[in-house]
Amino acid sequence: MRRYFSPAQATHAPAQELHNGAFTDYAEKPSRAQAILDAIGGAEQPDDFGAAPIEAVHDADYLAFLRDAARLWEEAGRPGQAIPYAFPIVGRRPLALSRVDALLGRYSLDATTPLTHQTWAAGYASAQSALAATHAVLAGERAAFALCRPPGHHAGRDYCGGYCHINVAAVAAQAARDAGCARVAILDIDYHHGNGTQDIFWQRGDVFYASLHADPATDYPFFWGHADEVGEGEGRGATLNLPLPQGTRIDAFRTEQERALAAIARFGADLLVVSFGADTWEGDPISRFKLTTDDYPVLARDIAALGLPTAIVMEGGYAIDALGRNVAAFLSGFD
Repeated sequence: MRRYFSPAQATHAPAQELHNGAFTDYAEKPSRAQAILDAIGGAEQPDDFGAAPIEAVHDADYLAFLRDAARLWEEAGRPGQAIPYAFPIVGRRPLALSRVDALLGRYSLDATTPLTHQTWAAGYASAQSALAATHAVLAGERAAFALCRPPGHHAGRDYCGGYCHINVAAVAAQAARDAGCARVAILDIDYHHGNGTQDIFWQRGDVFYASLHADPATDYPFFWGHADEVGEGEGRGATLNLPLPQGTRIDAFRTEQERALAAIARFGADLLVVSFGADTWEGDPISRFKLTTDDYPVLARDIAALGLPTAIVMEGGYAIDALGRNVAAFLSGFD
């Protein structure tokens, strides 16, 4: 299996995040990527496919914000990292905003996703890795892996959050559509619901989004990922949410994944994008499922049995000592 990663993806390195009422060490560390690289035997540098595939998914003003936020924060005389603190939850409308505080609230989902001078470069490179894996399977590879760091599935068309800035799964799916795939499916098996991915394709019937995740009644992102969310308009029925309780083990997870895979088969996808999160592992510090390392090849073999060209993009997973081992185990199921 071909694997992709750019060293630029490691440059985004916030020191702290605001979590549960206090500043803590940033969980989405660059060392996550190194742990995975060490376990999978390295990765090749992706080609640069340019900004157009990212612009096909994300709002232009939002992308400009990602490029400029850290500079604007610094120019305003603020110390440390750019972190939002005021959010327009009511009456959200397009305003001509210039103060960095306002822009941060306008384009952010939460206060746990700081922006640095390297955020844009790292997110851009992460998207290039996702695009490289997508083009590899379009060219005939059975499966390819993009070590996407920072991850992406919480980022919407015009907002960041959950450590995510550019939605790499959405960029990959749209690139496949633009390359001629009539229908694309995204299977999200991260512990947390991919609210951004769902949001981007909510009203579209050409991209099917299926997600297994912790019940949002108890876990982030709380406001999305409930079972009754199925899409709207042309996208009605093209979203499948399968929330699971804390403590879920392999049997229940596998059963629900089979439901998702059956729905993807009925959809008739030409290509599959897998948003893979290893934060479903039993020892993850911010998650509460009970999957083991030995479970990951089982889940991967079930996915591979669909027989679809599959681009795998990395999402969460924060138990760094075990992360590489868990990712390698999952990828082994596609060999």
